[in-house]
Amino acid sequence: MTIRFGVLGAGRIGRVHSKAIASTPGAKLQAIADPVAKAAQDMADMYGCDIRTIKAILGSDDIDAVVICTPTDTHADLIEKFSRAGKAVFCEKPIDLSVARVIDCLKVVEETKGTLMVGFNRRFDPDFMAVKAAIDAGTIGKVEMVTISSRDPGAPPADYIKRSGGIFRDMTIHDFDMARWLLGEEVESVQAAASVLVDPAIGELGDFDSINVILRTATGKLAVITNSRRATYGYDQRIEVLGSKGAVSAENMREANIEIATAKGFTRPPLLNFFMSRYTAAYANEIAGFVAAVNNGTATPTTGEDGLRALALADAALKSVAEGRTIKVSEIIA
Repeated sequence: MTIRFGVLGAGRIGRVHSKAIASTPGAKLQAIADPVAKAAQDMADMYGCDIRTIKAILGSDDIDAVVICTPTDTHADLIEKFSRAGKAVFCEKPIDLSVARVIDCLKVVEETKGTLMVGFNRRFDPDFMAVKAAIDAGTIGKVEMVTISSRDPGAPPADYIKRSGGIFRDMTIHDFDMARWLLGEEVESVQAAASVLVDPAIGELGDFDSINVILRTATGKLAVITNSRRATYGYDQRIEVLGSKGAVSAENMREANIEIATAKGFTRPPLLNFFMSRYTAAYANEIAGFVAAVNNGTATPTTGEDGLRALALADAALKSVAEGRTIKVSEIIA
């Protein structure tokens, strides 16, 4: 069965998901909604879809599922509305900036027996999937330590930072999800440190641009996350997992996987410089996983509970920075 999609939001991430839908067998981009007429028209021209309001998509019989790419403060309300309307929902992270609001939203999804997938695209990156497969196969033995480096080429604009919820809820939340996924256990405690080293304006907005986090599970497994809003050399995305029998790692992706050797030394092409190019395959795999879950009536690969747990870790990290101590996750969520 072909899943007919309505995409809510024609901004940057809306364009990413629309491209993924258009390239996914069994998926069709039926309609786009955006208050900016030109953005919506550009998408309609590119993919041959309709332009409709969110209200119209909500009541459309020819829409099976929606992808929510609107501002964060609209996500929970839209999830509830579309779940009650019987449509499958894919929502970009986070569901909301409030743990309590997310819990209430997930209750509605459960009551309506709705389908909800949260957009943690990095789980669907081919290299990261191969890391997980090596762990699951027992190749490196029991996982002991996870190291995640995630650094952006540059900081986002101030208007984005004002609405994003801060670096922990916006950027590190991806790494919190990856850590949970790779550790294979829930995190028990969070210790974080944060600074403003890239742009003083970020600090003036009450946020940070450089952070380190240590996560610990009940059995003592550790994960270390390092984030920065500035990596002058490109989009830095690396993972290493140490196990009792060895290690597995995923390195950065480059414009070409070559190395040139001359009398002057060894050189390699630069890193990919933007998430839209670095994670093209991941976004496509993510939508394919959602389509399969809707068609088969099975659980989505990433769930509302995953979104809730990652947000709770973000809140714990922020509390750790504010209070200068290790935070038990149970202080944030049961």
